[in-house]
Amino acid sequence: MFAGRKLRRSICWLSILAMPALASFNVALAQPADSAWPSKPIKMYVPFPPGGGVDNVARVIAERVSKQIGQPIVIENQGGGGGTIASAMVARAPADGYTFVFHSVSGAVVNAVTMKNLRYDPINDFAPVTLASRFPLVLVVHPGLPAKNLQEFIALTRENPGKYSYGSSGVGTSIHLAAELFNKLAKTNIVHVPYKGTVAVVPDLLAGRVDMLIDGLPPQAQHIASGKVRALAVTTTSRSPKLPDVPSMSEALPEYDIPFWTGIFAPAKTPKHIVERFADEVRKAVNSPETAKRLADAGIEGVGSTPQEFDKYWRQQLTVYERIAKESNIKLD
Repeated sequence: MFAGRKLRRSICWLSILAMPALASFNVALAQPADSAWPSKPIKMYVPFPPGGGVDNVARVIAERVSKQIGQPIVIENQGGGGGTIASAMVARAPADGYTFVFHSVSGAVVNAVTMKNLRYDPINDFAPVTLASRFPLVLVVHPGLPAKNLQEFIALTRENPGKYSYGSSGVGTSIHLAAELFNKLAKTNIVHVPYKGTVAVVPDLLAGRVDMLIDGLPPQAQHIASGKVRALAVTTTSRSPKLPDVPSMSEALPEYDIPFWTGIFAPAKTPKHIVERFADEVRKAVNSPETAKRLADAGIEGVGSTPQEFDKYWRQQLTVYERIAKESNIKLD
């Protein structure tokens, strides 16, 4: 009898001791298999060559996020096709939270509204993660032009339709659409000269072979500071802290608002909790004093939106650029 009572007591204690382990086992079964994300390096595609503006922003943010999550974020530069090659690769990648694309407005919006026969669905194949950064473009002209400010430039080009030209990074690019919106709202006829990238435009602008360029503020800052080009306006509704004396375009053209932005996307079926976690890590990264300063020094505002905020903004931008492309009759095969 005593032995039986002792055995029952032992079984009871073993049951009690086993309960926490059993509970942990049940919780583990209830959690998704990727709950330990990230457990390995993350790959983030940048649809541009190394060293460009978008690539630099991606690397600054990725460096900080890597420290926060304890896993490296490997930047894969995959240029070509105006960003469509990188987009297609990410659209086909496993939706497991280990592949992302660091897009700009060009790849995420302009391609969707100007390009036919894409090898992926530019809307439904991606999950918006976060609006990573935003900065103004700047309208610059050759300093030899008699126009000293935006109003004088508009008046000059209205009086001489077809005489002046602007360079762009190519037909159907965000720079092209930004300039065509300027033509429309300013009621000017500045002739488009497409190049293979804005870097190729700059020598001709400095030499006076083209008269105007709308480009990112960071790459034009040194030319503005040296007086090699004259900055007439930034393309956002507010002035830039980097160029406080340069008016915003909306001061002369109230409907004009064309910021340049970057954002992170994942394959469409990436688990929601991973998308939200990555967005949160980017928000913490761009708000960290060191990263915020690095971005601000280049004239860039770190954003770090929620996925829901970015989805709303992205779709609004699709509407804006679709209207510009349609009114300007810009469509690519």
